[in-house]
Amino acid sequence: MTRTRSSGGRDLILVHSSDLHVDDDRIAAQHNGDGTAGLRAVLATARAFGADVVLLAGDTFDNHMITAATIERAGEVLAEAGLPVVILPGNHDPVRADSVYARGGFAAIPNLCILGMTHDRAVQFAEHELEIWGNAHRDYHDMVPLRDPPQRAARWHVAMGHGHYEPPETWHNPLRPSWLISDAMIAATGADYVALGHWDRAAQVGSGAIPAYYSGSPEYVHTVNLVRLTAAGEVVVSREKLVTNT
Repeated sequence: MTRTRSSGGRDLILVHSSDLHVDDDRIAAQHNGDGTAGLRAVLATARAFGADVVLLAGDTFDNHMITAATIERAGEVLAEAGLPVVILPGNHDPVRADSVYARGGFAAIPNLCILGMTHDRAVQFAEHELEIWGNAHRDYHDMVPLRDPPQRAARWHVAMGHGHYEPPETWHNPLRPSWLISDAMIAATGADYVALGHWDRAAQVGSGAIPAYYSGSPEYVHTVNLVRLTAAGEVVVSREKLVTNT
């Protein structure tokens, strides 16, 4: 998918992933006891593609009850990423006093930005003329992931949301899930890219006027979304295979 904006600067590369579900159980069992294997692979892929920023759009961790050893290992992986990482906490890992982020002291990791913790709603990368914003899950209750979009404050404006996209034809279904995202909500962001999480599968959603994509869980799709913000002003989105030899 390609979308065009005004020109200037140089190409920026974002790697978007979500739903890594770092844990001590299911993911760990698939990777010889290492629940951080998916996180390692996403970050290795980002480095391989020369990414400027990594976006993790929710449920980076499966729950807040994972062991101290796994939290420490994940913190080391993030600290050694070699590039900025922006985490949006999701419905599995909301920002709470007992969160993995608080228990692990993740706020002290220099290259890590945690929306709802180190930054309230937005992160500015002035050197890239880039702003990334999102509404963190702060508890386990229903919320509106893309509520109250801020006005554009930089050349490149990227939104993050963790929730369930519902198309217009089923929006009024009373049995629909929580954490809803609609076409109108996506359009209201005015973003150059909307990085979504909560679905295991990768998909483009919305009306198409705003590039809005689920990356899918790397354990399921074995890919990340590569978002290139070009010097010519285009937004080019592709799916790229994970680097697995980490």
